[in-house]
Amino acid sequence: MRRHRRCGVIKNRWFVLALFLAGMMTACKKELPAQLLEAGAAGSSANEEETLSLKGAGGEEEPVSDPEALLPADEAAAQPGNGGEKAAQITGAPATGAREPDAAQDERADSLKKRFGESCIAEQTFETELSEYDGPVFFVPLAPSDENPEFTVRLMQGEEILAEIPPFVPDSLSGQAFKSLDAVSFYDVNYDGNTDVVWIATYGTAGAASVYYGYGRDTEDSAPYFVAQEALSAQISSQVTPLTVPEIRRSLSGGKKNGQFASYQEAYRAVSRLCDLEDTEGMMMYDLIDFDGDDIPELVAGVNGFYTSLYTYSGGTVYTVMDGWRYGVMGNAGYEYQPGKNRLRNYNNDYAGAIVYATYMEMDDSHTMKTVAEIKTVNFDDANQNGMPDEDEMNSIGCYGISYINGREAAPEECAALDAGEYVFIQGTKRFEELKDALR
Repeated sequence: MRRHRRCGVIKNRWFVLALFLAGMMTACKKELPAQLLEAGAAGSSANEEETLSLKGAGGEEEPVSDPEALLPADEAAAQPGNGGEKAAQITGAPATGAREPDAAQDERADSLKKRFGESCIAEQTFETELSEYDGPVFFVPLAPSDENPEFTVRLMQGEEILAEIPPFVPDSLSGQAFKSLDAVSFYDVNYDGNTDVVWIATYGTAGAASVYYGYGRDTEDSAPYFVAQEALSAQISSQVTPLTVPEIRRSLSGGKKNGQFASYQEAYRAVSRLCDLEDTEGMMMYDLIDFDGDDIPELVAGVNGFYTSLYTYSGGTVYTVMDGWRYGVMGNAGYEYQPGKNRLRNYNNDYAGAIVYATYMEMDDSHTMKTVAEIKTVNFDDANQNGMPDEDEMNSIGCYGISYINGREAAPEECAALDAGEYVFIQGTKRFEELKDALR
């Protein structure tokens, strides 16, 4: 798989001369002699700087030669028809940086339109791999047509439509006609380990970014799905200039992909920046806590009384340990932890406390929260063993109690052992600006 080198100097003098003369003669509306172009191309190599033609939000091509503006190759969209080779923000230019001949582009476009329909936007149709699916899938954008008046995106394997991703259009562009799909990128935006989709489209004369978080199967019978992040998309569209995928990456994470962060401070600044853009009502709170005792704090982010997320850092990578875990209803008062002990506790109940559940969890080596024990306490005499208080059993509520640990009856001493030590609720104590100060 070809990767884009981030070199600051092009060593081949022929190639430099070709680029210089190309710029000068383009300014004079003249063509560069083919012999000189061929000589310059022959002098370049795959290990030197590569130039891609990227299309901006307005539909005009932007020549991008700054290697720092190129996305990491393994996170960009796959070229259509090139066997899965990756490239930066793509509009149909081949991964080598040279412009594909018009005849080859036309042939590829005809092939894709024959396969997916005349409304297929061929230059932005890619075969790529998404973590939510097994095997490669085709990303197929469809322009408005008589059959489908709205811009639509399909994910396909063979002839099967795996999912349709409806477009998100900011309120400021509502009613504007779809003009073009200008850029597409696939990478893990929110650090949860799933592949997300980012695209830039033009409506009327203005560009808009759309971010979709990807989720795997919730159950064996359910399908993967993608959810539009409307607040985040609108914020990116209004704040990022110029509106390109590399600039979006720079705005969200300083251009770093997950796994490249130099410190937990840098990583948590990127995570909290993302959370702040999603927080349109200013209710998000943050904290730094010691969950597992490894001298690197965990980041708490959430809305107190409603949900909380927990992130940890190791070796340049951010891991989402708790992703928007909700509480505050159905007897769930929140999540507690033992500082430095890698232990989480959560209480829940059914039937107004007639049955109480206490769940104990630990973060494993894969940075995933795993249940290590569950205590189920039945606070009524369940004479018919149907798992719920019947009318003739109501009077026994509070006068009877039996506990089970992981399904087996347990003595009170066993249950008390799991509760030994101090537990503290996981909740935010800092505003975004206060967190930034703490991460300096």
